[in-house]
Amino acid sequence: MRESWRRSRDGLVGAEALPPLDLGGDAIDEYLRTHPLSGVIDMVRGLLLPGGPDESGVVVAVGDAAGRLLWVDGDRSVRALTGEMGFVPGANWSEAAVGTSAPGTALQLDRGVQIRGAEHFNRLVQPWSCTAAPVHDPETRRILGVIDVTGGVEAVSPQAQLLVDAAARAIEGELMVARLKARAAPSRARRTKPVRSTAVRSTLRVLARDRALLEVAGDGAETVTELGARHAEILLMLAVHRQGLSAERLGELVYGEADAKDTLRPELVRLRKHLERVAPHLVPASRPYRLTADLETDAHQLLSLLDRGAHRVALAAFHGDVLPTSHAPGVEEFRDVVRVALREALVAEASVDVLLSFADTAAGADDVELLRLCLSMLPPRSPKRAPLVARIERLEA
Repeated sequence: MRESWRRSRDGLVGAEALPPLDLGGDAIDEYLRTHPLSGVIDMVRGLLLPGGPDESGVVVAVGDAAGRLLWVDGDRSVRALTGEMGFVPGANWSEAAVGTSAPGTALQLDRGVQIRGAEHFNRLVQPWSCTAAPVHDPETRRILGVIDVTGGVEAVSPQAQLLVDAAARAIEGELMVARLKARAAPSRARRTKPVRSTAVRSTLRVLARDRALLEVAGDGAETVTELGARHAEILLMLAVHRQGLSAERLGELVYGEADAKDTLRPELVRLRKHLERVAPHLVPASRPYRLTADLETDAHQLLSLLDRGAHRVALAAFHGDVLPTSHAPGVEEFRDVVRVALREALVAEASVDVLLSFADTAAGADDVELLRLCLSMLPPRSPKRAPLVARIERLEA
């Protein structure tokens, strides 16, 4: 592990950094569907979680060759705890991102590894132990991805290494069988198989931004465009209401008036002309007004993180409220939805450290109920209690 720590140090990996979320929302599902390991997920579940996820006491993950997790399952309580350190689908667990860890180090060394507690470079991961092994293309031996088992000390037993290594070899065998069956299929069926085109990924960034950023990536290129306040409000409402909106309803959400059609239409014309230049696939259709292509928002990605139990990562992604200076009724409503969802998820399941971090944001700064919950969760002799009591007293004065 010494060489792995040296690589982590030389790569300037943060000792308490959360893993970057490379894929979120629908993007991770689409990527998994097209990945070579997509067809073996049930096999992984059967081999490594045979008694059912909630009886396992561990979590099992499948990642790609770059260290990005594609799928995570296992014991619900363990998943909730590991989710706080960012062990969720879409997160990058390569050595370059989080330092020494079983998935990243197994990919780096191209062999099975076990990492015990304090051997992890990242201090957030040190309460856990894990075993991982790479999975190879059965013909070219190119690395396709990695499988990992994370939990307590039972996750790094000699039997665990044997099981994970055997699972990786079984997966490679299954891939070879599937490939031979495909080759035996009639050539006509192969010729008519549709070719998947490169997907365009579009993201609207609205958290803590008065003027949203529209990011479009595809075909090896990426563009970033800043939108005007009104265009950001309209595009956000179309992203939130995917089923479509009438002119009256869209006008009400943006302007606060149902009879704002005459004001809305010229703004939509200007938005369409702008999108035709920078993102033609996002030009809204009409009757009803709607988007015909996928548009993620960073706010929806945050909600997805909460659903996956990645509370600490979600909090790190919460830079601030949705379009904080907007007074559009629809934006204000969505802003409240995101803020309330974040608070309720943290209060219900997050650790006291995550709650205290939320209390340091603008959204939680004046939340006396939240502060009292943190106080009740702290040990009696914690040095954090006194300043917390003083803060509560100031707010209640």
